[in-house]
Formats: sequence, C-alpha cells, structure tokens
Amino acid sequence: MEKETAELKVVQEFMPAQMSDEEVDALIKKTIAEIGASSIKDMGKVMKALMPQLTGKADGKTVGEKVKALLS
Repeated sequence: MEKETAELKVVQEFMPAQMSDEEVDALIKKTIAEIGASSIKDMGKVMKALMPQLTGKADGKTVGEKVKALLS
C-alpha cells in the first residue's frame, strides 16, 4: 500500500489540477451565454466549445450532465 501511495503522489504532481465544481459551473454558464444556447438542441455546440478548456481538468461526463441540466 505504501508503494501505491507514493506512486500516486508522483503521478498527481504531473496531472493538471482539477477545477472546482464552482469553476466548472461558471465556465459552463459563460459558454452558454457566449454561444447564445437556449435549448438542449444546442448542447453539442456548448460541449464542443467547453471540452478543449476542460479536458484533464474536469470529468467530461459530469460536465455533460451539468450542461444538459442547464439547457433543459
């Protein structure tokens, strides 16, 4: 277990920092406003704009769920 814990610490040092839920929510709302998205039909456009900014910093599935909830 100690070896795995040490390896995890090394890996985490090189991983991009994860964004907080508040930061992700703010970025989603900003992107929706910039695109002028108004319905679930615009989800693809919003995700296309968001993912380059969030890859490695937030879970894509969670981001998709949040976008869907805000556009529904």
